[in-house]
Amino acid sequence: MTRTGTGTRRGATRQRLYEAAVALIAEQGFSSTTVDQIAERAGVAKGTVYYNFGSKTELFEELLRHGVRPLTTSLEHAARAAFARGGGAADALDEVARAGLVFIAAHPDLARLLVAELWRPNRAWHATLVELRGQVAEVVEEVLVRGMKTGEFDGGLDVGLISGALIGTVVAGALDWQTFHPGRPLDEVHASLSLLLRGRLAGGDRP
Repeated sequence: MTRTGTGTRRGATRQRLYEAAVALIAEQGFSSTTVDQIAERAGVAKGTVYYNFGSKTELFEELLRHGVRPLTTSLEHAARAAFARGGGAADALDEVARAGLVFIAAHPDLARLLVAELWRPNRAWHATLVELRGQVAEVVEEVLVRGMKTGEFDGGLDVGLISGALIGTVVAGALDWQTFHPGRPLDEVHASLSLLLRGRLAGGDRP
């Protein structure tokens, strides 16, 4: 088999392991999830887990990176697209929120897992999680700074605190939607969140 073929097959195996791990850990927690269970759920031998990852902890840390990377990329693309269309910072935030809702709707187990792990600072991978959270926050912070520079947003915003609050609003809103109101359309949920996100960000005497 060619190197490309081997790499493709290994990538598919790792993807199955990621999916199995995130589902199991979201269901029963990290400590209660065993390598045997992950292997069984993924449909591979136990040794395959250790071949691809040195340990369950390494698997989980890589899973975090694997999950958050496409989220960050999606949010970045959403913000850039809004600005490219001539929209302002508030429009960019709207598009970022929408992208976040779409991602969480497609990966609810990952979202729940990330939220739960952020509250467990004693974990071996907490530093990695903080780093990844920072990458997501940076996307929002850049939009906020741009809005402050143009006068669209209040110039006295605490960018770090506000970005975290906005991310939390989207994540909490998305999980509430998926858990308690799964039948509501995305556009309706997004419109409601948009009202909260814009809030009092407007600068000067703007409403």
